[in-house]
Amino acid sequence: MVKVIDSPYPKPPPAGDMNAYYSFFKRPDQAQWPADFTLHIDAVTGERRTYRQFLERVHDLATALGGTAEGCLGIGKPEEKIGIIMENSSDYIVLIHASLAIATPFALISSYSTPFELKHALTLSQATHLVVDAKFLPTLIPVAQEIGFDLNRIFIAAGTAPGRRSLDDLVNNVRSKAIPFVGIKPAKKDTLAYLVFSSGTSGLPKAVMISHGNIVYSLYQVAVVAQAMLQVHTPPTPKTPEGIPVVLAFLPIHHTYGLHSYSFRGFMAPMTQVFMRQWDVDVALSSVPKYKVTTLALIPSLVHQLAHHPKTAQTDWSSVTTLGSGAAYLPPKLAAKFAKLMPKDANFAEGYGMSEATIAAIIQPFPGTLGGKAKRVPGSTGVLLPGVAARLVKDDGTDAKLNEVGELWIKSDNVALGYYNNPKANKETFVDEWLITGDKFRLDKDGNFWFADRAKDTLKVSGAQVSPVEIENCLLANPEKLIIDVTVAGVNGHGRTSDEKVPRAWIVLSAAGKKRGEKATARVLDRWIQKSLSKYKWVRGGFEVVDEIPKSPTGKVLRRVLVDKHEKERVEQEQVKAKL
Repeated sequence: MVKVIDSPYPKPPPAGDMNAYYSFFKRPDQAQWPADFTLHIDAVTGERRTYRQFLERVHDLATALGGTAEGCLGIGKPEEKIGIIMENSSDYIVLIHASLAIATPFALISSYSTPFELKHALTLSQATHLVVDAKFLPTLIPVAQEIGFDLNRIFIAAGTAPGRRSLDDLVNNVRSKAIPFVGIKPAKKDTLAYLVFSSGTSGLPKAVMISHGNIVYSLYQVAVVAQAMLQVHTPPTPKTPEGIPVVLAFLPIHHTYGLHSYSFRGFMAPMTQVFMRQWDVDVALSSVPKYKVTTLALIPSLVHQLAHHPKTAQTDWSSVTTLGSGAAYLPPKLAAKFAKLMPKDANFAEGYGMSEATIAAIIQPFPGTLGGKAKRVPGSTGVLLPGVAARLVKDDGTDAKLNEVGELWIKSDNVALGYYNNPKANKETFVDEWLITGDKFRLDKDGNFWFADRAKDTLKVSGAQVSPVEIENCLLANPEKLIIDVTVAGVNGHGRTSDEKVPRAWIVLSAAGKKRGEKATARVLDRWIQKSLSKYKWVRGGFEVVDEIPKSPTGKVLRRVLVDKHEKERVEQEQVKAKL
């Protein structure tokens, strides 16, 4: 019998057939907003753009992109898409909303892309126009030429490139000729809004299709959660220059977490966003007191960096009231260590989401909400977002009982349309309206979800399942504190059978670990694991010391990079032995 878990929140209204633009602008509640306010600030240059200046630029760029007057691009055919390769900036968000306004899908392409990754993204997305920062042209142009992309359809955002039109050129053409606003083009609930690429930790990245209805519904979910909080808590007026929240915006906008935090949720209420083009810990630490930052959306790798950075304890964090962590699993001990560095009354919440769920599915509720039942349980990911139903499915296809681990399946109007041009992946991931997340959780009696592991990372050793996360947490819990970071993955060559993978640990030494020495530290940790975990969970693949654990720009551990390197070295060693 199927066991469906429902959200404890009231269900949001359905998303109707409307352009998502109307969820951000021209809302009735915005009549109560300040006449104008600082919307965006460049963290390095200090350049500012007000809300009214921003909205005017959105309308002018929408006209430049979708208009048919002289100098406009006339974009609007069904097959047309705008690819974006930019670092964080105010104009990135201008371009996003201009594209939504003319109902032309945009494709978020990572500015970190290698030529190989760029070729894949351009080919898969079928972008017909590109807007890029000039600094990325040397990488882009050879790839564009290789795939036959029309170079005349490449436009410049930040920087300059002789012979190429820029966003400024397009906007100035509209303004100089007083070309009237092209207007908001209609969109339906299932009209494609944008493509965002999955992390690609297994196989090539897939392009997730998010609709206008997905965006609208995700905002409705946020509104329901916010209304629940306001019933039990009235946030104090921020002690900022304009009396509104100030967000430090450093997560890459090409990723779902950054996209929604800054481009979408940033228009739910008046706020100022201070943009960092890319993460720089020194700029971040200086910007918090300089701009009186109140809000930080973080990822575990940055929480780790800040928690261990020598300047963090000397930084004035007194303005910070709200912190969040997402995109990857945050170990409870790391969360607690970081929380101690923040103001005591700061609200630090975690959540769980993925691009295929538009942004989120689980959130830690504000204490006292949900009829007084909601609690912030350390280590728990939280409860289902409004309008989300879930199942926890065991390997045998049956539903997990309380506190049993199962793979998370979710059903909601914020579940993506699917993967673009990938029918095989669609059949595997989107099944009978359920999104199969690939992540394992357990559910406690209070409705809290607890992250267990990535389903695809789970190992089978001697027929038993082994969670890399469990081993990682055990290693980090060693009382001698010999390491500051670790990841565990399965490797070949050490198992009882040729195809059995066993755990191997890659560790980053702490000062104490470096003093002890690599071999001695490995021995201590090996004894600790053997004392703490069942034999089949022992690190039979060995320990390897690395300078850092490779992670994607969004904080996900790239286990595959380490495994591939180890496998290559193992094969080479076997070949050398065979020749002896």
